[in-house]
Amino acid sequence: MSAGSNQRSEDQFLCSICLDVFTDPVTTPCGHNFCKNCITQHWEDKVLYECPLCKDSFFARPQLNINTLLREMVDQFRRERQQEASSSSSEQQAAKPGEVLCDVCTGTKLKALKSCLECLTSYCQTHLEPHRTVSGLKRHQLMEPVENLEDRMCRKHDKPLELFCRTDQTCVCMLCSVLDHKTHELVPLREEYEGKKAELGKTEAGIQLMIQKRRLKIQALKGSMKISKDAADRETAGGVQVFTPLMKSVERGLDQLVEEIQDKQKTTEKQAEDFIKDLEQEISELMKRSSEVEKLSRSEDRLHLLQSFSSLKAAPPTKDWTEVRVRQPSYAGTVVRAVDQLVETLRKEMKKLLSKNEVRKKVQQYAVDVTLDPDTAHPKLILSDDGKQVHHGDERKILPEKADRFSQSANILGHQSFSSGRFYFEVQVKGKTGWDLGVARESINRKEKIIARPQNGFWSIRLRNGNQYEAAAEPPVCLHLQSGPEKVGVFVDYEEGLVSFYDVDAAALIFSFTGCCFTVKLYPFFSPCPNYGGKNSAPLIICPVNQDMKTESVSSAVGIPKSSPGESVSCSY
Repeated sequence: MSAGSNQRSEDQFLCSICLDVFTDPVTTPCGHNFCKNCITQHWEDKVLYECPLCKDSFFARPQLNINTLLREMVDQFRRERQQEASSSSSEQQAAKPGEVLCDVCTGTKLKALKSCLECLTSYCQTHLEPHRTVSGLKRHQLMEPVENLEDRMCRKHDKPLELFCRTDQTCVCMLCSVLDHKTHELVPLREEYEGKKAELGKTEAGIQLMIQKRRLKIQALKGSMKISKDAADRETAGGVQVFTPLMKSVERGLDQLVEEIQDKQKTTEKQAEDFIKDLEQEISELMKRSSEVEKLSRSEDRLHLLQSFSSLKAAPPTKDWTEVRVRQPSYAGTVVRAVDQLVETLRKEMKKLLSKNEVRKKVQQYAVDVTLDPDTAHPKLILSDDGKQVHHGDERKILPEKADRFSQSANILGHQSFSSGRFYFEVQVKGKTGWDLGVARESINRKEKIIARPQNGFWSIRLRNGNQYEAAAEPPVCLHLQSGPEKVGVFVDYEEGLVSFYDVDAAALIFSFTGCCFTVKLYPFFSPCPNYGGKNSAPLIICPVNQDMKTESVSSAVGIPKSSPGESVSCSY
């Protein structure tokens, strides 16, 4: 008999009184079969004898004889089931360390497949078979195997823990609900289990968010380390350029210069590495907690989840990293101080090196006349008649709808476009607490809220809150400027893929995007930012550029080494 036919015919061999396979089956006059012992005990002390199934009555106790045909069929069924159980047992392996053991196995303990909350017993595949085949046992509640099933019984009343008391935050039995907790708020374990499981899901999501924020913070700190190192390398190279051609008498000054820069850089790296180490430690703790929460949230063990919930609900204590920054060392005047120690004969070289107008003159030769394009202006922007000034107004003007106009962000583009060569323009930002300046692709999104960054077609720097300067890279790069510029110069070398920003009055490089790939038209890009209650009401002003300079190569003027595509560099002054 196959397993399928065995399963189908099994109910035919079950006694309706003991709910087990017949033992010495007998047949009543009404045609129903029972174990001989079961029906005999059922009729004990009875005056009226009736069939337990169809309720037919017999005034005299029927003479019952064993149904030999049915007994042979039952015996064959028992043998086949034992053979199947023996075969199934041989295929199973002994339980491994940490696995729940079958409580019924003798000798080698097999791995438990399920635990029964009614029997308070764990069963392997073989010993679980009655719970899958016997009608009475089929109604028992099975669950994933767990140890210590006695912990699921009320220690006071020896009843299953089926309810959760929200008042006392504990699991109770039915007797507890009418005795010790009758005035408390009680709910089924399943209801509280689902609620706590949902809370654990939120807790896990919160922990994952904390982990993500810290990973982003690590990226930002590593970016700051790279910028700091690049600045240190450039400053060191500048020092080497100044000191190398000099006599041996100035070599000591050069060594002191390099040592000072490297000490500052090492201090900066040490600070950043300490921050990263702390962040990685917090991530490790959070990932450990996340693993525990995830494991618990997937558990079908309602009691274990509820008992462990309080200890895992809250995330482990962590540090608030929002305002943590790596302090960038200032190299301002490092070379100057070293050169000042040189002999009088070097003063001429020092003056040449420190000439404020040198860099400005070399990029100013590419000056272009830029005017603002009113067809691109956001409706709250107010332009001067000559197209050289723009500031933010409080009221949104009713303007013709144009495809080129910015609808959501308070931006405006220049009239002039550039698709080759080099160009330069200057903008006065004096008196403002917020602004954006740079260049943008012709194809940028103008109808939705935008994030100005190279991936979206913007190469710009910005000021926020009066003192927070950033390069709009991905992620943003903090620019640590000693003093805010009053006039900003924007220089673009289309073929070289270079966008540089200068403090015009200080003749200092603020930041450069290098290795950019330009394939479409570029437009000057401006945003005066909102008024903020009149604090930022000053306009952006496109200024005329002084033209008295010599024609020289711009690459030698800016003094920036070529970088790989996508790399950005900055200097702090």
